[in-house]
Amino acid sequence: MIIASLAIRGGTMALLLLAPALAQALTFDDALRLAEERAPQITARQRSIAAVRSVRISAGQLPDPKLVVGVENVPISGSMAYSLDSDFMTMQKVGVMQDVPNGDKRAALARRADADIARTESELRIERLAVRRETGLAWLALFYLQQKRALLDSLDRENRLFADSVRAQLAAGRGSASDTVMARQEAAMLADRRDELERDIAKARANLFRRIGEAAGEPLTGDAPQLDLPSEHLRHGVGQHPELAVFGPLQEAARAEVAMSQAEKRPGWAVEFDYQKRGDAFGDMVSLQFTFDLPLFAKSRQDPQIVAKTLELERIVAERDAMVQQHTQELEEMLAERDTMTRQIKRLDTEWLPLAQERVELSLAGYRSGREPLLGALEARKSRLETNMKRIDLESQRTAIDARLHYLNGEDRP
Repeated sequence: MIIASLAIRGGTMALLLLAPALAQALTFDDALRLAEERAPQITARQRSIAAVRSVRISAGQLPDPKLVVGVENVPISGSMAYSLDSDFMTMQKVGVMQDVPNGDKRAALARRADADIARTESELRIERLAVRRETGLAWLALFYLQQKRALLDSLDRENRLFADSVRAQLAAGRGSASDTVMARQEAAMLADRRDELERDIAKARANLFRRIGEAAGEPLTGDAPQLDLPSEHLRHGVGQHPELAVFGPLQEAARAEVAMSQAEKRPGWAVEFDYQKRGDAFGDMVSLQFTFDLPLFAKSRQDPQIVAKTLELERIVAERDAMVQQHTQELEEMLAERDTMTRQIKRLDTEWLPLAQERVELSLAGYRSGREPLLGALEARKSRLETNMKRIDLESQRTAIDARLHYLNGEDRP
């Protein structure tokens, strides 16, 4: 038993040691795939598509026939009152009637059903792109926050060396006792920054968890995806925005409504066939009759409907034009922000970051030689930290804009 217990404990320890290695790393594409699989809004749109496709089967079909059952010419007075077989005119009738709406109306109903299918398919694409966009933004937010954590980790290692340098200065008779306090204050400041950063990481992971579930707890791996698209490509594709694609089916549905209203001015018809049973002394009969709609008052009935449906079509066209203008404005604003951030990042890489590092090196050299106080070195290190943080923030914001532009343009894959 003791041997078995030790074996179990040993196996458990081995699994615990292997757990980090067995954990699956979460790439950007993995997050998008998991989000699509889990998103209830995508499932809802898929059900909508199935529903309208089912409706399309019956669209434009003839209505169900009607069963006709009754009696005709039953006397209600005299010696044959209420008799069904005494008078030669009395008949018991059974038959069938079929309404036949005009062909234009049935064709318009089919067109409307096709437009509904196209609309729901466009809405599904919008939902899928929205899920991918929001999941991608959540992954990127966590990715860049973890870059900030890595930056603080490197500063912590550097701080330990820096604290040793401060103590060495004091041992050599240079500096003052307050230097150690200042060094500890900087360490406390970095600890506060780390606490705030861990809070932001927890929030970002919670946002990602909402979209992909337990996989959000896995470590991120891989670089940020290259989502940037050329400005001219984006401008050329502004009309391909998925939200604009919905207007095509909406316009087609409105045209079908106009066609249905116009079809009401053309008569439909119906046919009825009856078998009529008379008394035993008389022969049975059959009847065949046709009825026709008479749209004689189109000015007060059908024409107002046609005007209303035409105005609805014009409204949809105008709304599409307004949305094109809105998305064009959004595109130009985001392109302007992206260009500005790109220039700022380049300036940080070529000027600000090298200058910040040079200032740190000069301040440390001056402190070690006793020519400068410790405060100058601490301020230089803080300035370098803020510059590095700003670099990460700008890269995060620019990549988020690239992601929004990518999906704004209706792109499906990075």
